[in-house]
Amino acid sequence: MKLKVWGSRGSIPVSDYPDTVWKRTHSLLEDFQQSGMSPDDYLKSKDFTSITGFGGNTTCVQLTTNSGSSLIIDGGSGLRSLGMSQLGGDLGKGKGEAHIYLTHYHWDHLVGLPFYVPFYIPGNKIHVYSVCEDLEKCFEILFQKPYFPVPFNVIKAQITFHQIEPRKPFKIGDLTATPYQLDHPDPCWGLKINGDGKNFAHCVDTEGTRISREKLGEDLPLYQGIELMYFDAQYDFNDHLNKVDWGHSASQIGLDLAMREGIKRVLFTHHDPAASTEQITDMKKDTQRYFIEQRKAKETLFPVEWDFAYDGMEVEI
Repeated sequence: MKLKVWGSRGSIPVSDYPDTVWKRTHSLLEDFQQSGMSPDDYLKSKDFTSITGFGGNTTCVQLTTNSGSSLIIDGGSGLRSLGMSQLGGDLGKGKGEAHIYLTHYHWDHLVGLPFYVPFYIPGNKIHVYSVCEDLEKCFEILFQKPYFPVPFNVIKAQITFHQIEPRKPFKIGDLTATPYQLDHPDPCWGLKINGDGKNFAHCVDTEGTRISREKLGEDLPLYQGIELMYFDAQYDFNDHLNKVDWGHSASQIGLDLAMREGIKRVLFTHHDPAASTEQITDMKKDTQRYFIEQRKAKETLFPVEWDFAYDGMEVEI
């Protein structure tokens, strides 16, 4: 099973201002001049995101099994690029089928839906899933003036809406997905997905306020037996403490959970739109310090692998 990140920002799409890109490029060129390295060796010596940044599209990821079963999670602005990438296949010919799961209806998780080109190609079959109520009504509101010029009834593809039951598994090809509730001011339903014998946990738009196994209760299985957890880390730890009930978490919360539950790998995501590349890089450094401290203090903790997600990142689970 493979994961591709099409959007890793939270709240609103962002782009670096030109002067920010200019300053970063100038600094890199100065550093390169002093390094004495070849261009290739210099670039290889740098962390990828220190050059590229983390991207600016809002939440959208795609899971694909070895047999080709695929599920898109959330319709953030990254969904536009995902849809464009599909036009060379059956979805571009009106002979394709796609599956989209929406965790909740906040704007940053819907903004890409009107720009998903396969919707407008007759013959395509698009299945949309959510635990949240009024799924079809959500689309009707989204695709109407004055918010968007194309009304819902103009969409050419066949769209089927699926109301999903909480904590009950549903199947898409050889993927099995089970929704569990996250800690978010409005109901938000993450997913535990099994495919190719591996388990993935999508935990985005969660504050992580329920820490203990007892408080997690019937949602605890979302964090158990997981090879890769995709976890909300919009804030650094101090910001997280100052933004109670905002519905977003910090990497340290996710690490504690992963080390306790034996989660093998974690990708931190939903980066703050106000955070620069340098600020997110500093959060990575803080996370590394915390991880080392916890491992030294509690030698029995599970040795988790972790990283910060970026747009375009591809991971084999």
